[in-house]
Amino acid sequence: MPELAAEIDRFLDELRRENASAHTVRNYASDLAQFLEYFTIPDKPEQRPSVEEIDGLAIREWLGHLYKQELTAVSMRRKLAAVRSFFKFLLRDGVVAINVARLVRTPKAPKSLPAVMTAEQTNTLVEGVAADKFERPYPARDLAIFEFLYGCGLRISELVGLNIDDFDFSERWILVRGKGRKERQVPFGSKAAAALERYLAERKPAQGALFLNHRGERLTDRGARGIVKFYARMITGDSSIHPHSLRHAYATHLLSDGADLRAIQELLGHAQLSTTQKYTQVSLTDLMAVYDKAHPKA
Repeated sequence: MPELAAEIDRFLDELRRENASAHTVRNYASDLAQFLEYFTIPDKPEQRPSVEEIDGLAIREWLGHLYKQELTAVSMRRKLAAVRSFFKFLLRDGVVAINVARLVRTPKAPKSLPAVMTAEQTNTLVEGVAADKFERPYPARDLAIFEFLYGCGLRISELVGLNIDDFDFSERWILVRGKGRKERQVPFGSKAAAALERYLAERKPAQGALFLNHRGERLTDRGARGIVKFYARMITGDSSIHPHSLRHAYATHLLSDGADLRAIQELLGHAQLSTTQKYTQVSLTDLMAVYDKAHPKA
């Protein structure tokens, strides 16, 4: 039976060939390295674990080990998802007859509502970027990043993965590649279009990746996160704001202004409507806060 370590390396190579994001490959590599370490005998490294040794009971034992380390349920769910994807790959290649990781129940995670900026707070942030008061080297690019994160609700990986050819400039549509390599079309508004036009007028070359770094190469997700963090800290003083905060704001503000939940699901690229429904809970929470503050019988 093949060695576990060799099969993990083969799986990660396959992810790279499929153009998975660097962030995804890095996380899978880290989680699977910890998985391998748990089944490796410290004093006998020559006795390398094989794929055959891993069954449902072994995976449950590993999850118990993570629990004892006081990992959060969210972290445990992510690590189990990485192992499931690995065994799905092995099943597809005929290395195993069953995905044993699918037999293990997913740890329940506490339901939490995303912290969402108000429309006023979000506009203050984006307008602060547009004001260009910080002597940044590429202010037009930075503004376009914010306009598309908030104006289109893109994930950071989707944003940095955009190419010039993905845009229909006349109809204002973008072809977005989301999770699981699923593609969707997302409209963009006049402010995003104006920011994009300004950025493209300064940007060289005119083909390939949309957002570039100082070396003229595709901006990484880490680089884009750093840009958002910088402006958030400088404009709002809140270092907890991150790219996904703008995606949350996009969805919540659409819902608050009467957009259909199914339409928001399509715009966000959620596979399940239940994922989108958390924004209804945010809106209800906001309504309750208004009621408690304003109603005389509250």
